[in-house]
Amino acid sequence: MQITRLITAEDAPALAELLRVNREFLAPWEPSRSADYFTASGQHAVIEADLRQHEQGSKLPHVILDDSGRVIGRITLNGIVRGPFQSCAMGYWVGATHNGRGFATKAVREIVRVAFEELGLHRVQAETLLHNVRSQRVLERNGFVRFGMAPAYLNIAGRWQDHAMFQVLNPSWTTG
Repeated sequence: MQITRLITAEDAPALAELLRVNREFLAPWEPSRSADYFTASGQHAVIEADLRQHEQGSKLPHVILDDSGRVIGRITLNGIVRGPFQSCAMGYWVGATHNGRGFATKAVREIVRVAFEELGLHRVQAETLLHNVRSQRVLERNGFVRFGMAPAYLNIAGRWQDHAMFQVLNPSWTTG
């Protein structure tokens, strides 16, 4: 059973509700958001923008599903670059009630397979806050290797914070 699928406009109400319920839980790990972001219309706008980027080939926005097919989070391949780079960055989150139950690990495994087997990418990058050990374990279970630290990398929870940098390489690509 697939644990992720391409996001659709019909996911906006479910995502808005999930984000509202998890606002406090996600706040330490996310950028500061306007109140509109947590509404169905705000999520609809986000989804429409993501799907336009998907049509252009620069993003793969998916939702994460539980065993009953209910939306429990998001996972996205961002900044897909072709040419000699053949890489992207990955971001994900799972709501509090499903956190720590293996859903993120399965979703990362699935989206990395899509990146390598369906999109033919060479590399997937992911970043975590230095103290986000749980997310680092999810990445490591999926073959990601830490390759450095980026100071003041992203503005998370209202301030520029350092991030641990991870990557996984497509094993079917040979190096020269």
